[in-house]
Amino acid sequence: MGLLKKLFGGEPRLTPELERRIRESFDRDSADEEHFPSTIDPRIQHVQLILRYLGDPGGRRVLDVGCGKGRFARVLKERYPDARVTAMDLSPAMLGYAPSALLRVAGTMTALPFADGAFDGAYATESLEHAVEIDKAVAEICRVVKPGGRIVVIDKNSEHWGRFKTPEWERWFRPKELERLLAKHCREVASQPISYWEDVAPDGLFVAWTAVR
Repeated sequence: MGLLKKLFGGEPRLTPELERRIRESFDRDSADEEHFPSTIDPRIQHVQLILRYLGDPGGRRVLDVGCGKGRFARVLKERYPDARVTAMDLSPAMLGYAPSALLRVAGTMTALPFADGAFDGAYATESLEHAVEIDKAVAEICRVVKPGGRIVVIDKNSEHWGRFKTPEWERWFRPKELERLLAKHCREVASQPISYWEDVAPDGLFVAWTAVR
């Protein structure tokens, strides 16, 4: 966050130029299957938490916000073929790897191209960190989920900032920080540490935020 404030002289802004740079970065990274894989092991706790919290989405509308190559949406659609899963990402190149069974939509998290209450549930896995204008992105995710719908955000804890090399626009979050942003739009908000594997205790790097609209 400090670097972004230095760059913009205040609160960070998603300018058209920065949005272009972020999009081009992910378009390039789409060719890197090692670091940006198209599939994910459905046993990892990130997937399992989303499935548990959203419940059976059969026949319902679910949005993957910042889906990348659609690896989480792929699992959801395979598990529940009659779910209407929309995979949205800034990068058209990333979306090109998402399964055709998904509704693939290009867009930005700070101005989601969907109507109010268009979805029964939504989730964002390690994507909110790239939104730059975090408050706007959180508000948009909540806006497109209908009252009573459920939201999951899984991202990195800012207390562990520096463990990885990151682009200058990336931002991580303290648990209470995102709880406060979600609570502006949702009636039930909570957070918990999460690890990749059930038999491995969380080390504090990843946090899962859950909310009821």
